[in-house]
Amino acid sequence: MTRVLIVDDHAMFRGGVRAELSSEPARAAGVEIVGEAADVDSAVAAVVAHRPDVVLLDVHLPGGGGAEVMRRTGPSGPRFLALSVSDAAEDVIGTIRAGARGYVTKTITGPELVSAIGRVAEGDAVFSPRLAGFVLDAFAGAGLSADIAAVDEDLDRLTEREREVMRLIARGYSYKEVAKELFISVKTVETHMSAVLRKLQLSSRHELTRWANDRRLL
Repeated sequence: MTRVLIVDDHAMFRGGVRAELSSEPARAAGVEIVGEAADVDSAVAAVVAHRPDVVLLDVHLPGGGGAEVMRRTGPSGPRFLALSVSDAAEDVIGTIRAGARGYVTKTITGPELVSAIGRVAEGDAVFSPRLAGFVLDAFAGAGLSADIAAVDEDLDRLTEREREVMRLIARGYSYKEVAKELFISVKTVETHMSAVLRKLQLSSRHELTRWANDRRLL
């Protein structure tokens, strides 16, 4: 059996994944769910407690993100398969650099997810088709790699929360919508937005959208 831990901060999504992986085809393929977690600390504790073979890991988590889970569980831990709503190059490359064996988006079907889990458990690298190009380019030294290096340098100036706010604002969310999405106050969104613009040396949300689009972050 392939022992799987589901890590995502949205309970409804975890429930949907659990239902897919508890289906008869998934069980027949040897998938067994051993636990769930909703943030970095609980994910690290669950890895220690359940010793899963594969961790389905959301990229953006309270407490430091998926990369922090991988850092704290070390190279001798389970294999990680990122399962994220984001298909931004920065998220994909950053997650693979942090140690994930694969990266698929949440548009994946149940049977495709079962197959991806099995392949990662066997040591293969698995990516959604569009994302594979990001990885190949970045690690082969081709065109996108220079762009990724520049993006990394810019984003290193931002905290994890500032990155989340930046991405949502750049996609056209209002401050109120960002606050609802991230479970923070509108005032806190405004504070983070001011910090983002200052650190990136931009003057408006329109410039931010153009900046993010040019760097393939949307």
